[in-house]
Amino acid sequence: MYDDILFPTDGSDGADEALAHALELAETHGATLHVLYVVDTTYFGNAAADATTVEALTEQGDRVVDETVARIRDRDCPVVSARREGDPHDEIVGYADAEGVDMIVMGTHGRSGLDRYLLGSVTENVVRTADAPVLTVRLSDEA
Repeated sequence: MYDDILFPTDGSDGADEALAHALELAETHGATLHVLYVVDTTYFGNAAADATTVEALTEQGDRVVDETVARIRDRDCPVVSARREGDPHDEIVGYADAEGVDMIVMGTHGRSGLDRYLLGSVTENVVRTADAPVLTVRLSDEA
């Protein structure tokens, strides 16, 4: 049923919990797990051209992807990794469409208040705009 599963990650605790679900689904269905990190350049506006800031975020993203891929390979699951720059939800949905993924598995961040009302979360935007089904994993109280 699932051949390709997308796991967008930001390296957070919520993403770690979602990884367990993504791995279980991938192993159950013999699917390839796609690990995607998006360097969010939308917060910088004109400062996005600041190579030092983008470079630091890119290095962080590379570390997160490398660590995640290593954990997946320990489980002997086929894995593909990618990094993009831009608006996270646009890049996640764009990657899912371009790669023809069958499901997206991602964590929620539990953001609330005015910020969430005005901006929405990345996960909410992906749920609303992705063609593929999206499994959201809530961060447990123990984490």
